[in-house]
Amino acid sequence: MEYEMRAEYVNGASPRDPDSRFEVWHMTRLNESTALCGRTLDPAAATQSSDAWGTAEGRPLCHACGASYIHQVPHQDPS
Repeated sequence: MEYEMRAEYVNGASPRDPDSRFEVWHMTRLNESTALCGRTLDPAAATQSSDAWGTAEGRPLCHACGASYIHQVPHQDPS
């Protein structure tokens, strides 16, 4: 299964709104708009690779999505 990160915007704003502001990243299955935490996100929201998980580019991350992602995807020890 492949995953990606999808943006949520402040106050549920649309990513098409020029004044929308990013709030938090969620983890979703690739090309889906329902986050692992259950939140429905705008299909047009910004996305980035799941490789950004755990990096500065992937913050802030929804805590519930992060916990679910950890349990679904085996991660290797970087050392």
